[in-house]
Amino acid sequence: MRRTNESAAPAAMGRSTLALVLAILISLQGTPHVRSDASDHRYKDGDSVPLYANKVGPFHNPSETYRYFDLPFCVTGHEKDKTEALGEVLNGDRLVSAPYELSFKKEKDSKVVCKRKLTKEQVAQFREAVKKDYYFQMYYDDLPIWGFIGTVDKEGKTDPSEYKYFLYKHIQFDIHYNKDRVIEISARMDPHSVVDLTEDKDVDVEFVYTAKWKETETPFEKRMDKYSQSSSLPHHLEIHWFSIINSCVTVLLLTGFLATILMRVLKNDFMKYAQDEEAADDQEETGWKYIHGDVFRFPKYKSFFSAALGSGTQLFTLTIFIFMLALVGVFYPYNRGALFTALVVIYALTSGIAGYTATSFYIQLEGTNWVRNLLLTGCLFCGPLFLMFCFLNTVAIAYSATAALPFGTIVVIVLIWTLVTSPLLVLGGIAGKNSKTEFQAPVRTTKYPREIPPLPWYRSTIPQMAMAGFLPFSAIYIELYYIFASVWGHRIYTIYSILFIVFIILLIVTAFITVALTYFQLAAEDHEWWWRYATYLIATFYSCLRVEFV
Repeated sequence: MRRTNESAAPAAMGRSTLALVLAILISLQGTPHVRSDASDHRYKDGDSVPLYANKVGPFHNPSETYRYFDLPFCVTGHEKDKTEALGEVLNGDRLVSAPYELSFKKEKDSKVVCKRKLTKEQVAQFREAVKKDYYFQMYYDDLPIWGFIGTVDKEGKTDPSEYKYFLYKHIQFDIHYNKDRVIEISARMDPHSVVDLTEDKDVDVEFVYTAKWKETETPFEKRMDKYSQSSSLPHHLEIHWFSIINSCVTVLLLTGFLATILMRVLKNDFMKYAQDEEAADDQEETGWKYIHGDVFRFPKYKSFFSAALGSGTQLFTLTIFIFMLALVGVFYPYNRGALFTALVVIYALTSGIAGYTATSFYIQLEGTNWVRNLLLTGCLFCGPLFLMFCFLNTVAIAYSATAALPFGTIVVIVLIWTLVTSPLLVLGGIAGKNSKTEFQAPVRTTKYPREIPPLPWYRSTIPQMAMAGFLPFSAIYIELYYIFASVWGHRIYTIYSILFIVFIILLIVTAFITVALTYFQLAAEDHEWWWRYATYLIATFYSCLRVEFV
């Protein structure tokens, strides 16, 4: 009866985690990235529609963004910061009410926002921004708007010192509506209404804007489709399908390789070992059978190994849940705040899985200090992540970038880790300790380990890791380009179904190459396969992420 209750503990914990994640799914679907003041997005003629200025930054480095009013734009004195959700802050959004008034269906022609005198320092600040192709981003009724703040005149000039820099001072908003809803908005800069910023001198500038309204038949439910169509264009779909075909070919070739090599080798081994069982004692064993008494010898640093297994299981579970949310349409374009929120919350809720997996496996390896193992599991991923965050956040604060998290957001994350992640990790660890699962090896482990014979250089850890990471990377590198172009660029990635197929192919390729390399290691009479097996998985992860540094 006790064994039944103990085995039911992890299952109950998994069901509760699933229920909580489903609740998050429902809440995220009903929470858009930037919520307007009018929750139903319906307006009457002349109603005020919320317009928020978000950030500015160089076009060729989308990860480098600053607050909109870090540049000396018009300030009316009525600007208010918008209260943002956790995911929006993590995404680097810093929304503040814009100085433009775009009332519903109310056109305006060359409306003056403000007149101001730019000092030499402000002219130099704008000129540096124009030189780096700064763009701005706003949100109007949840719809994103972009535009460049200025232009560089390079025509007929070869020397950069001869370039002329101009600041746009007239912006035209083209807004489409369907009955009482806003459907589409775009911003156009007037190339004939500019101010020269080339020289360091005080400049008088008058910022103006125009609003034009036009009716459209596009329904409100499809107004976000235009932002996701870029990744669904025919030539992009052809590339995605080519990626899948390339991955499938890799899987087939690898499967054929394993089926041919391994089965032939194993067949010869079985035939050799079964030829004369009576004379088996007189023959010297070779290959993987020679080390059958050492294969299941526990690995070194088993506490660290168990913690790595637990953290990996948690991250794998997190990935599966993120795919579930993506496939049901939660992460629609420019709803990245939901992605960051889901990552933080689901990671916190799945910490019990890490605790259970790590502690139960540690107990199977005859570990005694399960509390220390549990602490190591909790810090193995969060520790390096926290150190990296401290460094990057310090750099972002030094440059006043929007990537710097406010103190209040840091406190919220720490509270989530303290009040949710840590208790669930402890509960999972207690359930794993009480599971009483024993490690049952199919053969008896010898008392003393055999000496590992010298191996050629290509069988050492580093070459084997390179080989283990190359094949999985080659199977998904095309899809990785689009992913990183979306994360660190201006592309939009919405084809999550294709990404999920590629993810499944990645798992298959990783499993196949790991089995093959582990067998060859055992055939070389190297019985220390536990950590080498883990390095193959780490190599795959690293190979998939190394595109980040290109």
